[in-house]
Amino acid sequence: MAGPRATRAASSPKPRSRTRKPSSKTGTPKAPRLPVCGWSFDGRACRQRGDHLCHQRADHAQAFAEEICVHTKDRWARTPFILADWQRDDIVRPLFGEVRWDPEWQTYVRRYRSGWIELARKNGKSELLAFVALYMLVGDGVESAEVYGAARDKDQARLVFNVAARMVALSPVLSKRLRVVEHAARIVDEKTNSVYQVVAADALGNLGSNPSCVIFDEVLTQPNGDLWAALRTGMGTRVQPLLLAATTAGNDPTSFAKSEHDECVKIAEDPSRAPHRFVYLRNLPADADPWDEANWYYANPALGDFLSLAALREEALEARNDPARENSFRQYRLNQWVSQSTRWMPMHLYIACTGTEFAEPARLRELVARRPAWGGLDLASKLDLTAWCLIVPDGIDGHVSALWRFWLPEAGVDFLDEHTDHRVSQWVDQGWITTTPGEVIDYEVIEADVAADCAALRVADINYDEWSGEPVRQRLERVTRVPMYPVPQTFRGMTHGMTELMTLTRSRSWSHHGNPVAAFCFDSVEVRHPPGEPDLIRPDKPQRGKTGKRIDAVPTAAMAVSGWRLRGQKPKKSGRMVVMG
Repeated sequence: MAGPRATRAASSPKPRSRTRKPSSKTGTPKAPRLPVCGWSFDGRACRQRGDHLCHQRADHAQAFAEEICVHTKDRWARTPFILADWQRDDIVRPLFGEVRWDPEWQTYVRRYRSGWIELARKNGKSELLAFVALYMLVGDGVESAEVYGAARDKDQARLVFNVAARMVALSPVLSKRLRVVEHAARIVDEKTNSVYQVVAADALGNLGSNPSCVIFDEVLTQPNGDLWAALRTGMGTRVQPLLLAATTAGNDPTSFAKSEHDECVKIAEDPSRAPHRFVYLRNLPADADPWDEANWYYANPALGDFLSLAALREEALEARNDPARENSFRQYRLNQWVSQSTRWMPMHLYIACTGTEFAEPARLRELVARRPAWGGLDLASKLDLTAWCLIVPDGIDGHVSALWRFWLPEAGVDFLDEHTDHRVSQWVDQGWITTTPGEVIDYEVIEADVAADCAALRVADINYDEWSGEPVRQRLERVTRVPMYPVPQTFRGMTHGMTELMTLTRSRSWSHHGNPVAAFCFDSVEVRHPPGEPDLIRPDKPQRGKTGKRIDAVPTAAMAVSGWRLRGQKPKKSGRMVVMG
């Protein structure tokens, strides 16, 4: 139908136009000529028209940073905040100098209404954001400006605020003009009735705000885009608002930060896609050699200036021998987006901790009988592997020995055999795994075996997964008379034990004695870190119904080691006097 109509329309005579053709004398009507910018600074006025880089505006922002703001930390404290070349030319001058004519407001306004800065850690993001917050508060010439500092929570948002507050305190000019209200995390400019305020990460509670500027720190920690949307949509009545975000690469491909990052990559490749958005990305490409120092400068433009090259070399050396540290190094130092889960145990280091091997688990228990020990217990679901670990500090190799027991319902053997090339059946036959009849684990068998170990060794206490069955815990405490301590299987609950276990491994200060089930678990375990906190760690539990991977030996060992380190070692008294300067 569309084809014939189009043909007839094309062949029909054209209707006469009622619009008079311009005469040769008048020519085609021209668009009205835009006025000159006229923005003045330091006795010079901008004479450019249309979209342009207004050098006067850029000079003004740069001068505010370098002549009014000061550094706040270390050996640079109290010195002028002189922008590095990349800060000045790649961020500050284009961000504040690029302007366009706004026909709605009939004036020139900043081109960029939002900005995204993505850099590796310790490249001065907080100081740069603090300068922008103060400039938008007192240097932008806005009456009743509302500048908000936002992040995952108030503590995170206060990181930038604290730098800004310190800048005010150390700057002779700003300290006379601004009032810092520390307890409320607020900086006030009473002359213009303007305020810089830290806001809570409750999007609904911020819908009534009217920001002229939003400083968004470490967007990778945001659980979603609600706070972002609430603050951004509140800027609609401002003439030239600015939402400026700074972050490091994250580790969640489904996060809000990753979606914004992906959009910024497209904008960087084609600025016409969103000409109002400023983008500064420094992510080392995934195929670049992470150990080549020449590549580090791309993600770390401050390297060699105020960022130590020696510090990065030390971290790189540690990361090459530790998959978990490598992931953190790539994310936080090379600004690469990584996976949340990463392999934890370098197996060559684990194998080096084998020590004296035993073909029969019972023989090892005989050799460590009556020695002090600390336990870790993880009661898995009724259909799966359950683990119990004993850490014996006075082990048979002159250092720590680790002993495990594993239990599995008979019905679970076939499933794991399919995923382990029938190794589970072999381990059952060799005595490394105890099976219980039926489809669910028999807790009475577990209780009897744990009680036998507590009687054979001098078990001081037991750390256990707090989600384990409470009736089992009560019976075990009653039978063994050994105190039991719950351990949350969270980042904060597991970090201490996992860290101590890795320390023992790196120093070859423990022996696992070749337990094949434990080796299988350590080879399978992956770990994850919470967003923005690389020092916290916990094992990443596998999807038990979809994979044959099991990690139960690892959390039980970590819990047992943690109990020993926390309650089994008396701190040494020091006779040294420490003088605080």
